[in-house]
Amino acid sequence: MSSTPQQFQHISISGLRSQLNGEVIGPDDAAYDEARQVFFKGVDRRPAAVVQVAGPDDVARVVTLARKSGLELAVRSGGHSRAGYGTSEGGIVIDLSGMRALDIDADGKSAWVQTGITAGEYTTAVGERGRATGLGDTGSVGIGGITLAGGIGFLVRKYGLTIDDLLAAEVVTADGEIVQTSEDSEPDLFWAIRGGEGNFGVVTRLQLRLHEISEIFGGMLILPATPEVITGFIEAADAAPEELSTIANVMVAPPMPFIPEAAHGKPVLMGQLVDVGPIDQAEAMLAPFRALGEPYVDMVRRIRYPEIYEGEGPPPRYAAGANFFADELKPKDAETVLEQLPQSTAMMKAVQLRVLGGALAQISNDATAFAHRDRGLFVNIAAMYMDQGEQETHDAWVDGLADSLGKEEAGGYVGFLGEEDEATVRVAYPGPTWDRLRELKRRYDPDNLFRLNHNIPPADG
Repeated sequence: MSSTPQQFQHISISGLRSQLNGEVIGPDDAAYDEARQVFFKGVDRRPAAVVQVAGPDDVARVVTLARKSGLELAVRSGGHSRAGYGTSEGGIVIDLSGMRALDIDADGKSAWVQTGITAGEYTTAVGERGRATGLGDTGSVGIGGITLAGGIGFLVRKYGLTIDDLLAAEVVTADGEIVQTSEDSEPDLFWAIRGGEGNFGVVTRLQLRLHEISEIFGGMLILPATPEVITGFIEAADAAPEELSTIANVMVAPPMPFIPEAAHGKPVLMGQLVDVGPIDQAEAMLAPFRALGEPYVDMVRRIRYPEIYEGEGPPPRYAAGANFFADELKPKDAETVLEQLPQSTAMMKAVQLRVLGGALAQISNDATAFAHRDRGLFVNIAAMYMDQGEQETHDAWVDGLADSLGKEEAGGYVGFLGEEDEATVRVAYPGPTWDRLRELKRRYDPDNLFRLNHNIPPADG
């Protein structure tokens, strides 16, 4: 009996190949099993076809096919969706990974980039010109996904979110049209894609602002984790000039070679620091962090900015997670983290704390679909595991800890959400943002073709 998905009958692989310039991979092709993979290796879905598109015209044709045939449509840039939204069971996948063109303007102030490139590849390429755009904290994410979610990265306090450096975009809409959007052209669509993820079309190209950044003072600082160290790190990050952005991961130290054996299995604060201010002032800026305790590891040094993305580990099979925004981390919250961290049986678990403010907060909440600019802290709780049968256990742990820290009604960041119900997605778009997004969804995608995402349903009527 054939293992071909039921919906495969709606699509002709040979017919699709004749219409497209890119590669069309079906279930009978040798490359199929690799082509259907996403970042989280436990996601095992069998699409009817994976189309490795060559350009926006290919995208438009596939979008039109999906709309007319009723096939479920998945869109993949880097494939990092924790819910596996970058693939489909029986549907058709637009794989953007072959679209990697990068064109830096002569003055070096901006770049047009296709959305199949990863954050690390883009950062390395523009870094050769002494330039950078603030992206996320992981080099393997697709630049399309990180941008459309908002983009909370290593330059957030100095230059804001990734979407704050987005100048224009090329978008294929649900009707198969290729449109250019910016503050001056299709401004409503431009507002929506800055935080509204892929709900409004397939973004094929971005124009991103570039900043003059070559060398920075940055890297990893690992400290013993106590309530005082955790709160002290957050306080120092909040008090620092906006040139310094930090990410603090409170976790049980893994047995990695660069971590002293004496720390293995103990609670640590693994801090990542990026200072884009004057190099000769960096040591003084970082002194309050180093004074918190005797470091297990101190790799904070003068480096080229792209080096901050080096050293990424292997992809996990499954991940449980919960995230929310807050205004502060109280001492009792730090105690709660340290009490509950050892209770998780996941192979890797962490509570990530990102101090916000700075340039992020200088833009009004209603300027983009990302509407959490007035919050001072972002909290992300994650557990990585290997056995799908343990999902309920790990989900319960992350949700319980999040509730203990005050997650309820605190809003969330769609870039880190998994498969969630509408109520959870709704809270990620506070105030009037949700209603405006639903109205724009009705305008640009009334049939909800783009629904494999943290879905914003079209407004009624």
